[in-house]
Amino acid sequence: MVRGRKCVSGVLDLSKLVRGVVLAVAVVLPSVALAGWKPVEQVEPYKITGSTALDLYRSIGERGPKLGVRRVIAYTDFRLTWQRDYQQRKDGACVLASAKPKLIITYRLPQAPSSLSPQTQAAWDRFSAGVRTHEEMHGEIITDMVKEIQAVSVGLRAEDDPGCRKVRAKLQEHLGRLSQAQRQRSRDFDRVEMGDGGNVHRLVMEFINGDRQRSN
Repeated sequence: MVRGRKCVSGVLDLSKLVRGVVLAVAVVLPSVALAGWKPVEQVEPYKITGSTALDLYRSIGERGPKLGVRRVIAYTDFRLTWQRDYQQRKDGACVLASAKPKLIITYRLPQAPSSLSPQTQAAWDRFSAGVRTHEEMHGEIITDMVKEIQAVSVGLRAEDDPGCRKVRAKLQEHLGRLSQAQRQRSRDFDRVEMGDGGNVHRLVMEFINGDRQRSN
């Protein structure tokens, strides 16, 4: 079983947006890699309060998910388990004949009250949709990693391997490499999104400043 690390979206200090977790290079995989499975995606909302954009953002700062010592706007987490079929061959080799994943991706997202003014509701809808899009990209990054793991797993073979210990060790080497790549890709993605002018940075500033301008 592989447990996922949290993929962070956002920061609460208006002067600096959190530098979260990301990845960078897309990999083309055989279409067979996804055969027979697809990820399960679920949302776990947390409630915030307020009647203006600034109030809502402050509430995120008070109620947002904790990552270490700080709170964040949202995060993506996952749980990954596998059904693997190791087969001993007559020549003494061991082959990993099949590997079927079960991937559950969880998005932890803020939920605003239903009593917002039409203007603030419209601003919130744009902001929350942008945050969700950001987190769903983390979900794609995680899914890509699982596709890559499956692609390198099926057919993996080790000669002279009674008990299939060698082929399991080979697989672990791939798992470590691909997990590290996923984390790096997530970090790179967040670095761009949360830097000055990035999508998340822009979402936050437009949300807060737009609401202020309407109230003046």
